[in-house]
Amino acid sequence: MEKKTTSPASAKAAAPKKQSNGLNPVFVIPILLVLGILVYVYICGDASHFIDGDHEKGPKNGDYFGVVYKGGFIVPILFTCFLTMLVFSIERFLIISKATGSGSIDDFVRKVKSMLDKNDVEGAVKECDRQKGSVGNVVKTALHKYVQLKSDDQLDKEQKLAALQKEIEEATSLELPMLEKNLVIVATLASVSTLIALLGTVLGMIRAFSAMGSTGQPDTAALSTGISEALVNTALGIGTAAIATIMYSYFTSRIDALTYKIDEIGLSIQQNFSAHN
Repeated sequence: MEKKTTSPASAKAAAPKKQSNGLNPVFVIPILLVLGILVYVYICGDASHFIDGDHEKGPKNGDYFGVVYKGGFIVPILFTCFLTMLVFSIERFLIISKATGSGSIDDFVRKVKSMLDKNDVEGAVKECDRQKGSVGNVVKTALHKYVQLKSDDQLDKEQKLAALQKEIEEATSLELPMLEKNLVIVATLASVSTLIALLGTVLGMIRAFSAMGSTGQPDTAALSTGISEALVNTALGIGTAAIATIMYSYFTSRIDALTYKIDEIGLSIQQNFSAHN
């Protein structure tokens, strides 16, 4: 019978995990690839961006859509990288913001620690209900275990502290890994986008130098097309990689801050239990 009493707390810790699965990259990335190709073909490649509506005559003066189109077949791949980074960055921002809860984490930590100092466990549980989010869920699970262990006469104090610590670690392991899901995609794009852009740059330069060597005289049109292709790919790749790097650093810092707050409250709960039991 005693084993059954631990299941509600575990269920409460596990429930948020199902709510924070996020987007499935297996379905999202192919859709974004199709979207990137459509943008490249029908927006950047629209005839209105080119002289006399002819792609061979080049883009109109100052028309950047036409310039991007001349970047070649690597451009839609870079569009896909940018859209993927954007979509998963927005998704992580929403998930992490939801995990933070409804109020200030610092205020929540202070209130819970203050209530625990007064041995007001019930008030701390109500505060968790108001806060919600991953931090609130982990702390609430720990407090339920706190109450359960407090009335348990079969374990000594050291065993109770070990059980309480284990409960906090298990609740944390259920919550925090979901915050990091899909972050690997953002991190990967931070480096892969640059490599893809480098490939486009090399192909553009090959085209430019081939134009110079094929006739023995510089072909200015082909030369400008090759250099344009190289620079467009470089700009798109570096821009995507830079934003992806910034977003990855931002999200990891926020997750680290949440982890620190959970560890801080978990230590307070254990210290409070040791002092009052």
